[in-house]
Amino acid sequence: MQLTGLHVYPVKSMYRLSPQSADVQPWGLAGDRRWMLADPTGRFVSQRENTALGQIRPDLLPGGALQLTAPDGSRIEVAAPTVATGAPLADVEVWGDHFHAAEADEKAHAWIAEHLGDYRLVHLDDPRARAIEPDFSEPGETVSMADGYPLLVTTTASLDRLNELIAAENPDGHEPLPMERFRPSVVVSGTEPWAEDGWRRIRIGELTFKVVKPCGRCVITTTDQETGERRGKEPLRTLARHHRLLGKAAFGQNLIPERPAGVEGDVLGTLRLGDEVEVLEDGAQWPVTEAR
Repeated sequence: MQLTGLHVYPVKSMYRLSPQSADVQPWGLAGDRRWMLADPTGRFVSQRENTALGQIRPDLLPGGALQLTAPDGSRIEVAAPTVATGAPLADVEVWGDHFHAAEADEKAHAWIAEHLGDYRLVHLDDPRARAIEPDFSEPGETVSMADGYPLLVTTTASLDRLNELIAAENPDGHEPLPMERFRPSVVVSGTEPWAEDGWRRIRIGELTFKVVKPCGRCVITTTDQETGERRGKEPLRTLARHHRLLGKAAFGQNLIPERPAGVEGDVLGTLRLGDEVEVLEDGAQWPVTEAR
């Protein structure tokens, strides 16, 4: 098995970066979802509410700064706000988790308002501020502003099988879904379909990861990541009929990185396209009942 896809999302729900390599930190890939948009109540904003987010192209700049480019070519550079530089802290929320994030400057907010709506751009100054759900993690394990877990793994074999099922469900024709619809962190090739459902611990290159929970999917998977258009009921309809785990239409598995022996600091190691992938521990199929 081999690592064939690697994706970083600098701003939650915006367009992806697909580097050849990426450092891994305890809370996710370096630079992944340390920024997000919040509405006036502090709740996160995603493509669920506004598909235009996915059309903004982010780039990571030195020093943690961010560059955003809109479809019309408008561009802005935003310095990473920090408590140390006096940036105001905002109370924000992701799926019921409440924590503090540093607000970008007013110029950035004005640019966001012009292109997306009445949102605030915030930065996770302290990546240890948000704990992972305790039912699926150990004390002290944290996550960025991703939905719930540091990384998401998907496999090309499962996507191929899903596209076969979708074709069978739609005899009048349906375009095969690309992997980008599922916004994974890492993509693995060379498996059997749905093999990842039995993984409990894996090695990718020099690093190991706990496989902690299937990923229940949402309406973002029905959204063309290149155009921002909603494209009907797939893949949610077919996943709901053929691949329900923990009571939800599921695709992919959530990962938590493990700290290698003797490694200190924020960088645990580096993933590179072409890295070998090995299953270290298998487990039973995830149940179809609701998670507690």
